[in-house]
Amino acid sequence: MNEFKGNTVWITGGSSGLGEAMAKAFAAHQTTLILSGRNEQALHDVKHSCELLGAKVFIVVMDMNKPEEIFNIASQVTQLSGPVDILVNNAGISQRSVAAHTAFAVDQMIIRVNLLATIALTKALLPAMLLRKSGKIVVISSLVGKFATPLRSAYAASKHGLHGFFDALRAETYDQGIKVTLICPGFIHTNISVNALINDGEKQNKMDDAQANGMEPAVFARKVLSAVARGKRESYIGGREILGIYISRWFPGIFARMMRTQKVT
Repeated sequence: MNEFKGNTVWITGGSSGLGEAMAKAFAAHQTTLILSGRNEQALHDVKHSCELLGAKVFIVVMDMNKPEEIFNIASQVTQLSGPVDILVNNAGISQRSVAAHTAFAVDQMIIRVNLLATIALTKALLPAMLLRKSGKIVVISSLVGKFATPLRSAYAASKHGLHGFFDALRAETYDQGIKVTLICPGFIHTNISVNALINDGEKQNKMDDAQANGMEPAVFARKVLSAVARGKRESYIGGREILGIYISRWFPGIFARMMRTQKVT
């Protein structure tokens, strides 16, 4: 059974990494895709790949660092594409700097992109979903949305915020046909650590060892689609790092000591 066939799926951060992998996975189900991001040429490249797999694709150049513009953009896009059945909130930016040395402007940017823009796009599309009494909202959080590690203070704050907002939204819309799935990736082999912001807002420009040895994006994407199809509330996808969730939950003192000395890059 092809559960996603004919669905319209909006994926933010769709030009590379996890977004590109999920776009190709959904494309294979003969969906209509809306791919948004800042890099227009990269979006066109992903569009071409997805069209070869049988998808109809719209691309939207959109800056998640400007959440105030998202409502107008969403209105314009849905007039062309029609109603969105599945929203995949994937766009985000990571961090590799200690809180004491990180410029406040960097904290603001990370929280705007990861949290506020995600909330804005969800609120822009939610009323139409509620009218249809149907819609799936997928949020790419992180294991750091469940616990915090050094060098990721603002990133952890943004991801914890996603869990708070979308857990509340799930409860509010439970009887109105809306499904909310939070995905918590561990180490996936993408450029997220290369693009992570350091204390002054510049990119780290190097890949962490753990990221380099992480799960391949295509494997991650298949697991995401499986979780969405099954209507899972929350899904943890990665390797041994997933154990951190259970250690932090059941042995918080031990976990706190581990985080003070653990290599987290």
